[in-house]
Amino acid sequence: MSNKKSPIAQRVANLDASGIRKVFDLAATMKDPINLSIGQPDFDVPDPIKEAAIEAIRRGQNKYTQTQGIPELREAIADELRKEFGWTEVPPILVTSGVSGALMLAFFVLVDPGDEVIILDPYFVMYVHQVRLAGGIPVIIDTYPDFRPPLDKIEAAITPRTKLLVVNSPCNPSGAIYTAEELQSIAEIARRHNLLVISDEIYNLFCYDAPFRSLAEFYENTILMRGFSKSYAMTGWRMAYVTGPKDVMDKMTTLQQYSFVCAPSMAQVAGPIALKTDMSPQVAAYKCKRDMVYEALRDTFGLVKPAGAFYAFVPAPKGLSATEFVTRAIQNNVLVIPGSVFSERDSHFRISYATTDEKLAQGLEILNKLANSL
Repeated sequence: MSNKKSPIAQRVANLDASGIRKVFDLAATMKDPINLSIGQPDFDVPDPIKEAAIEAIRRGQNKYTQTQGIPELREAIADELRKEFGWTEVPPILVTSGVSGALMLAFFVLVDPGDEVIILDPYFVMYVHQVRLAGGIPVIIDTYPDFRPPLDKIEAAITPRTKLLVVNSPCNPSGAIYTAEELQSIAEIARRHNLLVISDEIYNLFCYDAPFRSLAEFYENTILMRGFSKSYAMTGWRMAYVTGPKDVMDKMTTLQQYSFVCAPSMAQVAGPIALKTDMSPQVAAYKCKRDMVYEALRDTFGLVKPAGAFYAFVPAPKGLSATEFVTRAIQNNVLVIPGSVFSERDSHFRISYATTDEKLAQGLEILNKLANSL
């Protein structure tokens, strides 16, 4: 019997490819699938943003930048935050390689082995894995069936080891958006227990029924994360920003020096142009897609109406797990994601409606036919 030790570190030994990536890879092998799986805008980067990046490349702005980001972009971000929050002094800003990069930096800076991080279920797939990689313990709080933040459960879950609470509004995968009253209540809980809160606001432009509200309005110890990937279709450009308490930002900046180094230089140059670009036509188009999904699936599936992002988290038909229903959907050429990727439950599946209206209508028709045939 061989006693050869695996070369793989224990921290990643049980880390599997995400269910999203698996479906993404599956889509690449299928001929013309109806792909309602990937959270990537179907519109392209607006031309002025492209031109700014192209000109930056031509001018030779292809080298490393300051770790925290170029001054022009950080000042443009600060201007946006001043306008939104009425801040006279903006906390330090760090430009990161996507919100995913910001999350990795934050968890590794803040979480010691054994520290607890409260995460609301369903959740963005990276939260749980990154907390565990940092040695932390995810504490999962169920928000079913309506995906509202259960304030009593959140407070009851806080222990002396609780270090962080993660808030994602608009939420991936549910599309839920927290109200000002809910955010204020979360802030009060965090303040009572001296918690830091990560507010992942990558979908902040995609709010369909009411103006967006940020936790940073209500709580000073918020680590605010926003990105360019979803709002401006810059998913491959890998750029976001984070701001929050100075001591946290300083350490995140230092860690970025030893990890990502900096966000892509040409993307940073285009960032100020992006922030000035009117995306309201695209947001209006996605509101129409949201309405298509809700009208098509609310009666058949009992869908809770999503208010933001570009996802619907749909209950599987009675008698089937989400994985079983998703398997049938894929057999019928419709790619969706089982909810177990985002949740401790396997009761829902995620639709991304970031696709053409034609493909979306085809996919919704097939999903309804499948449900009605059971």
